[in-house]
Formats: sequence, structure tokens, C-alpha cells
Amino acid sequence: IPLYSVKTKDIDPAIGYVRISQFQKKTSTEFTEALAKVREEKGDNFKGLVLDLRNNPGGLLISAIEVADVFIDSGAIVSTKGRLQNQNFSYSAKSKGTEPQYPMVVLVNGGSASASEIVAGALQDYKKAILIGTTTFGKGSVQTIYRLGDGAGMRVTTARYYTPNGRSIQATGIEP
Repeated sequence: IPLYSVKTKDIDPAIGYVRISQFQKKTSTEFTEALAKVREEKGDNFKGLVLDLRNNPGGLLISAIEVADVFIDSGAIVSTKGRLQNQNFSYSAKSKGTEPQYPMVVLVNGGSASASEIVAGALQDYKKAILIGTTTFGKGSVQTIYRLGDGAGMRVTTARYYTPNGRSIQATGIEP
């Protein structure tokens, strides 16, 4: 059974609506296809976008980075900082394929967590979108699984996610 994480809905003749229910392996491809479809359907009437991330529990980090990268042409999208140097990373936008600037609203709530908070936080920090809703869940921890000798595993928090402006997502969430 194919599972799709991106859906569109016709809500207005000039405003596009795209919902991402979770970030899976194919989410960024589904998202760019859905966005192109919405812009084509609206044609010259296209005036803006509603990106719905409500109740999106997150998913794959790389998919969230790729979705945010659609709207951000340069700079950090998200960074991680841990106690050890090898846990510090920064993921940056690429200019290729960046959407032109247009009004955008991102819908979030307490069920928006992890990868969806990374997208919302990056778009908010770069002033690419206005966030509407309630404060997000606040799942901004990076967890690493360590394999134990007996075949079991142990999940350990090794770092935290930060928005481009250096805000920690952990336990505070993203405030609209």
C-alpha cells in the first residue's frame, strides 16, 4: 500500500494549500510535485501558500531539510550541538531550485514535532513564512542508538537541534 505524506486541497482561487502529515523518504519529492501542481492550477492567480504541519510528528531529518531548502536560498537550515565535537553539524540550503518569495503561512500546533519544527523554525527565522497556531511540541533532541554486545540497543540523547538563529527547539518548541 503506497503511503503519501503530502496532500493538497483547493481552498481558494489564489491561495495554495499543501499538507505534510509526516516526513518520509519521498516527502521532499512529493512536496515539490504538489507545489508545482498547485502553482500550475492557480496560474497567474497564485498569490501565496498555506503549508499545514499540524499534528505532524516529524520523521526523517533529511526530508525536512529538503522541504525547507525549497524556500531558503542560502544559510543554515538547522544545526546540532552536542557535548562532543563530532556531534556538531550544520545543514545548509542550496540556491538551486529555490522558490520565488511569496506570502506563506505555516500552520502548527502542539502535535507538530521534530522535523516539522525544524521546517517551521527555519521558515520563521528567515522570515519566509508567518506561523499560525499554537506552540509546537518541543522535540529538539538528537538521539543515537548504541548497539550492545548482547544484540540489544540503547538510545541516548547526544545533541540538540537549533534553528538558524540559534534557538533551541528542545522542551520549548516553536512559538507562532
